[in-house]
Amino acid sequence: MRKLQYILILLLIAFAGNDALAQADRSQVRAGNRQFKRSEWRKADVSYRKALVADSTSIAANYDLASNLYRQENYEEAGKYLEAIKKTAEATPHAADRWYNEGDVALQKKDYKAAMEAFRQSLLRNPSDLDAKENYLYAKKMLQNQENGGGGDQNQDQQQNQDQNQDQNQDQNQDQDQDQNQDQQQDQQQDNRQDLSKEQVQQLLQAIQAKEKETQDKVNKEKAAALKSRQKEKNW
Repeated sequence: MRKLQYILILLLIAFAGNDALAQADRSQVRAGNRQFKRSEWRKADVSYRKALVADSTSIAANYDLASNLYRQENYEEAGKYLEAIKKTAEATPHAADRWYNEGDVALQKKDYKAAMEAFRQSLLRNPSDLDAKENYLYAKKMLQNQENGGGGDQNQDQQQNQDQNQDQNQDQNQDQDQDQNQDQQQDQQQDNRQDLSKEQVQQLLQAIQAKEKETQDKVNKEKAAALKSRQKEKNW
């Protein structure tokens, strides 16, 4: 009888200890999240690691620490903490996000094959994630470039440089055309000014200014559209 009581006491102590550890884990994770939101990456790093000391299997602590490491561009270590909860996270609603973040890490490491697989797994768990679809297609394109000997990012940089050069050439050509048109218009205005009234001259100048503004607005819209077409980032 005494032996049974002793065992029960040990079990109660064990459960109490586990509960205390769980509370410490949650407390440190919450502290880390507050620091993360304030962009205090180093402080958040310490808080998440303290949570892992209390419970090394904590999904929240591993996941959030990986996110914090990603912000610090420590992609190798971020990937390790995501891998640590690969199995346990599958039974939670966060499985798709874990796979997505793993894909993001793989993209940063230029491991496009692993990125494709991670985004594919994320889409299997959350087919409505448009960011995952876009990143899957992006990784697929970069992998194809890499396999074709193009070097992936190098091709993208070259394409961006080409686009920038084209934009500059277009701008220069437009400026030259505008200058030529202005010169022609000014010459024509000088020839016809004697035959035009002050009111007609003013109307002509306003028409020229409106045309210039329309051209500039068009150029600005095209540049803005090019910026929007770049790869999206995931909010961790």
